[in-house]
Amino acid sequence: MSETWITEKLHAHYAQSLRVDEMLYDSKTEHQRLKVFQNGQFGRILTLDDVVQTTEGDNFIYHEMLTHVPILAHGNAKRVLIIGGGDGGMAREALRHQSVEHVTMVEIDAGVVDFSKEYLPMLSQGAFDDPRLTLVINDGAAFMRDTQDKFDVIIVDSTDPIGPGEVLFTDTFYGHAARALTEEGIIVTQNGVPFMQGDELTNTMRAFQALFSDASCYIASIPTYAGGPMAFGWGSHSAKGRDVDLATVQARFAAAGFECDYYNPEIHKAAFALPGYVKKLIP
Repeated sequence: MSETWITEKLHAHYAQSLRVDEMLYDSKTEHQRLKVFQNGQFGRILTLDDVVQTTEGDNFIYHEMLTHVPILAHGNAKRVLIIGGGDGGMAREALRHQSVEHVTMVEIDAGVVDFSKEYLPMLSQGAFDDPRLTLVINDGAAFMRDTQDKFDVIIVDSTDPIGPGEVLFTDTFYGHAARALTEEGIIVTQNGVPFMQGDELTNTMRAFQALFSDASCYIASIPTYAGGPMAFGWGSHSAKGRDVDLATVQARFAAAGFECDYYNPEIHKAAFALPGYVKKLIP
């Protein structure tokens, strides 16, 4: 019996392949082709147009770092906005904070939500049923342009800047997001793997520096986002969030009352220590 492999060709000169032990879902929606398959190392894997989006095995790193870092840095986040995140993993982690009163999640593709509930329920773990969650099926850029609400934390859980996700990397989108943040609010963004996608980080940082008094990024290594650590953009109208000391983060995490598989207060602080090649990508 021959083996079946899916090869992700996101980068021009580098590819990674994952073995398909069992194809569980394969369908083309209005926006993209979705696949879910079983892999012996990572469990269930979701791809969009054969680009890995999330896996049962290592999603916890990505989701924990994009939620707990800004929420615990803020210290009093009540309203959280998630752009993207149709698999429910980001909502899962944000809603672990009992101090968070409301999460708005904006997903462009209802099909992603529907099949994630069926094929990837281990990612959302009931988040879609939490009364604090409002799910909006809409284009994230249009929602951000039109919303009059203010948010303490905005999490941009986007695909790469190709296809439907491209508009979530524009100066216009970031400008609308800056307006929607509270005075001490924080926006965090998925900014790819800097070793392979340096321009993505540079362009976001250039926009953030024009919009926010505090603009930087932090990193974490996620096995299936290959090519080195992933960068997460950070923007705020206040320096308070990034300047919070370790003891304060430790106290806030202890008060939150849960444990993580990747995130901890020490990782929180260390994630902002950037390798030289990443620093050079920040204007």
